[in-house]
Amino acid sequence: MTPVISVALGGALGAVLRYLVGSVVAFPLGTLAVNVAGSLAIGLVWVLLAARGLQGWAPFVMTGVLGGFTTFSAFSLDTLRLVEAGRITAAGGYVLASVVLSIAACGLGLWLAKGMTT
Repeated sequence: MTPVISVALGGALGAVLRYLVGSVVAFPLGTLAVNVAGSLAIGLVWVLLAARGLQGWAPFVMTGVLGGFTTFSAFSLDTLRLVEAGRITAAGGYVLASVVLSIAACGLGLWLAKGMTT
């Protein structure tokens, strides 16, 4: 199976899982639950796949399933990888930039869309 198909299949599964969690756990706790669970899962999967020589499953599980479930898990892993590499300042900057710029971009998107619909 090609990596693209693997990611697509995993992404479909992850998106369905996210939908199911969101339908059972009310907003905003559903989003929080998905983000925390996805972050836990990506930490486990990252180490276990490497330890067992199963890195070939990373596109399906990490990029696909967990990417469809929550992109916050990738953000968490990237941050901790910077910390583990001793790049504490870069990790802090990455967290700050990710949160501030993402919220600002969302606000810009809302503003632009409102301008298009009025």
